Amino acid sequence: MSGYRLTSGGHIDRSRPLTFTFDGKRYQGFAGDTLASALLANGVDILGRSFKYHRPRGLFSAGVEEPNAMVTLRSGARTEPNCKAPVVELFEGLEARSQNRWPSLGFDIMAVNGLAGPLFSAGFYYKTFMGPTRKAWMLYEHFIRKAAGMGAGTQLADPDHYEETNAFCDVLIAGGGPAGLMSALAAAQSGARVVLADDQMEMGGSLRSTPLTVGETDGDAWCRSALAVLSMLPNVTLLPRTTVYGYYDDNTFGAVERVADHLPVPGEAMPRQRHWTIRATRLVIAAGAIERPLVFAGNDKPGVMLADAVRVYAERYGVAAGQRVALFANNDGAYRTVEALAQAGVTVVAVIDPRPDIGARAEAAVEASGAELLTGQVVTSARGGRRLTAIEVTPFDPASGVQDALPRSIALDCLAVSGGWTPTIHLASQASGPARWNEDLAAFLPGDPLQPWQAVGACNGEFPTAACLAAGIQAGAEAARACGFTPSPISVPAVDAEIVCDSILPLWDARPTGHKGAGGKGKAFVDLQHDVTASDVSLAHREGFRSVEHLKRYTTLGMATDQGKTSNMAGLALMAHERGLTIPEVGTTRFRPPYTPIALGALAGQARGAHFRPLRRTPMHDWHLAAGADMMEVGLWQRPRVYRRDGESVEQAYIREARQVRQSVGIVDVSTLGKIDVQGPDAAEFLNRVYSNGFLKLPEGKARYGLMLREDGFLWDDGTTWRLGKHRFLMTTTTANAATVLAQLEFLLAAVWPTLKVAVTSVSEQWAAMAVSGPKTRDVLSAVLDDIDMSNEAFPFMGVREGHLDGVPVLVARLSFSGELAYEVYCGAHCGDAVWRKIMAAGAAYDIVAYGLEALGTLRIEKGHVAGPELDGRTTAEDLGLGGMASRKKDYIGSAMMDREGLVDENRMKLVGLISRDGQPVRSGSHLVLANGESPPRSLGHVTSSTYSPALEKYIALGLLEDGPNRIGEALVATYPLKGHNVDVEVVSSHFFDPEGSRMHV
Repeated sequence: MSGYRLTSGGHIDRSRPLTFTFDGKRYQGFAGDTLASALLANGVDILGRSFKYHRPRGLFSAGVEEPNAMVTLRSGARTEPNCKAPVVELFEGLEARSQNRWPSLGFDIMAVNGLAGPLFSAGFYYKTFMGPTRKAWMLYEHFIRKAAGMGAGTQLADPDHYEETNAFCDVLIAGGGPAGLMSALAAAQSGARVVLADDQMEMGGSLRSTPLTVGETDGDAWCRSALAVLSMLPNVTLLPRTTVYGYYDDNTFGAVERVADHLPVPGEAMPRQRHWTIRATRLVIAAGAIERPLVFAGNDKPGVMLADAVRVYAERYGVAAGQRVALFANNDGAYRTVEALAQAGVTVVAVIDPRPDIGARAEAAVEASGAELLTGQVVTSARGGRRLTAIEVTPFDPASGVQDALPRSIALDCLAVSGGWTPTIHLASQASGPARWNEDLAAFLPGDPLQPWQAVGACNGEFPTAACLAAGIQAGAEAARACGFTPSPISVPAVDAEIVCDSILPLWDARPTGHKGAGGKGKAFVDLQHDVTASDVSLAHREGFRSVEHLKRYTTLGMATDQGKTSNMAGLALMAHERGLTIPEVGTTRFRPPYTPIALGALAGQARGAHFRPLRRTPMHDWHLAAGADMMEVGLWQRPRVYRRDGESVEQAYIREARQVRQSVGIVDVSTLGKIDVQGPDAAEFLNRVYSNGFLKLPEGKARYGLMLREDGFLWDDGTTWRLGKHRFLMTTTTANAATVLAQLEFLLAAVWPTLKVAVTSVSEQWAAMAVSGPKTRDVLSAVLDDIDMSNEAFPFMGVREGHLDGVPVLVARLSFSGELAYEVYCGAHCGDAVWRKIMAAGAAYDIVAYGLEALGTLRIEKGHVAGPELDGRTTAEDLGLGGMASRKKDYIGSAMMDREGLVDENRMKLVGLISRDGQPVRSGSHLVLANGESPPRSLGHVTSSTYSPALEKYIALGLLEDGPNRIGEALVATYPLKGHNVDVEVVSSHFFDPEGSRMHV
């Protein structure tokens, strides 16, 4: 290929030169160029290396279907790999690098893979890396992962930001070509809200690169006029550089707008990309079509390009793809390329067409160009080393194929190929029945809609420009009418006669079949990016991978970054030939979103860093920081771990805090607990169905500890629920499950028990909560509570009282997670800090301490209370010694499944206590094994929670152990192989401290 810039023509601004680099070398282009057109204009013929064989690859297309010209843009934190050069807009200082080569693009050592072609045939990774031993994969994996992929990203944080937005419209139009523009005009003039999205930098589609007269002007001017009209309408939103990538339920669409990708650096406060969630009443799909290549030997050489891409580069960018160009096509539409090249003064040496006859306008175009017309012939191979230098042409008969004749060689540097057009049905396929085969076009068309959309223009098989304009008007009017608007009549602009894509001969494979003298030696590629050859498809058939889905996965056909946009049809045709079936009988794969690759940043939007997991603070957060708390993240909350004094370790701090709670009094912030207000006449019945224990008869002014099971019978969550009135309850959940429990309750009321009259509302942020624990708790609270009798008789265990604390309304519940006399005090979040400080002041006489999560854990482990580590989704109520709370007298969530054979097995792991026998700490996660068991030892269970107990002055732990209750007194080893840590432990009851519970009932 010897591309060069034409002296005139194109829609570039030649007065604005732009400098850029490719692989470190400086080049010049113009404003309006893409990276691909600028490289082509500078004569750069090799842009990348193929995935598997590392063969040199040049520019192939002019759009998102590009399989070869994959580059890495920018550097540092803005490094972006796998960008398609034809859609990268040129800007001053653009830095681009080729990919998948070492040490350089011109000399790639990995090209040696081409010499071992048979070893890399279809499915080679399934066959090659299986032995000779089971551990051989551990050796292979390192090298395979280094060779995998195309470009390399960066590990630096993305410095740009991304936005999310929502749009609601009557009509969404995906595609801004002639059909899309007319649809927008027809719908918008009716008053409908219209969103028109197109992935190009300028809308207009095929009209932007053709001298075709539309109305009274050329196609490009007509587009600009239509866009000017649309931009003036307040009910129209124009979204250039925007790809509608996904079609979801209820006519919801995902789209990504490339706001600043065409700039060196986004402007201040400008997002790099914007993600749109669009909800439309009707969709008009005007996505166009993609030209498909032909299969012949050497069809991957730099210089072999799609015919329409050659035309686009000449007409839109003023670039000739070569000095001597030939066309190999099986349809009349490709002859527009001959017409365009002749008008640009580019030499067309030959036109090769397998059909015996072509259309009159096509023939006239060839005659005007001075090219040699070779009908009834095909290209059987492309020749050249690192770039195309010649082709071999052989006679062809549509009935019998390539003839047994010596091939003719034609010297050239660019071959434009066209095997017809494939309508872009990707978006439609996401919301339709099976695609429909059209014999005249030899292509699949959109299937029957499953949602309210309609396809128009080339994506619906309507290729003439006049037909696209007429179909667009009709589709826009119908969409507006379906939304309740009355469209105004719009006339179809007059369009010059043009060469159209018709009279196609469905030729897919131009390789000779058994003719020794017909040439065609060399690899014939189907998928250019993944190096899938025609012989790979044949091999897949021979090895039984004949379904299109199996073919795709076994050969990786269509699984590259282009998702088979240029390769799928040829692959289907070759498999159909192997099976002796037609293409529609073989079928096609289903297209899934996204249509083109999407930056993860665009999907995340602003949900990154602290915005991904919002920093949530309790009302007492500032007090904790001032008191020297070490804060840690728990769920979405910041919570104190310990309040360290000078010189203290974390362990020393939590031991001091826990000891003081046992000896006197302490206070802990529990505002992070999930809190759900449950109200309604059926609230008690609802809770009775949600919890495993009974709640129907819970008296007002009392609380009850409850267990929630999953539907499969496993424990899910626990917490206390307080009855505040006849029809009102306050439910508390674990911090981690607050949102999921609420979602489950809402689901149950909406879908399972819709007749229950109950409303649930999250009030987690409305309440500040603190637990005050220890023998002196009653004395401290009595000093600050205005109107609550704190005596044991008036305020019994599990009681709930409303009152005031120094004038602040509070709820107080007598609950204990520590095993001590304890109360939980709830107040409005805005009063939380004040109430906390008042309690601390009242407790100063008793040396009250604020304690954090470490001490909280220590206190609950000493009592044998379970928490998140034990509620790990694999335990049952019986496993944790809570089987008595699983009622046998009522139905509730999980009751039907909790007695399955596997859940009542007597050898299941059960909750036990563990005491370190050698004074060493026990690591959470350690496996429990026999002290003198087999080697390697069998795990009998594991440690769930561990701590140092100031009450026992020993390291203790909770664990799950096979047949645990019957192993009390047994000696085991808690082993942590990753760290080589082994501790001798004794199995004891999980209730280490005050097993009778006397301390919390005083």
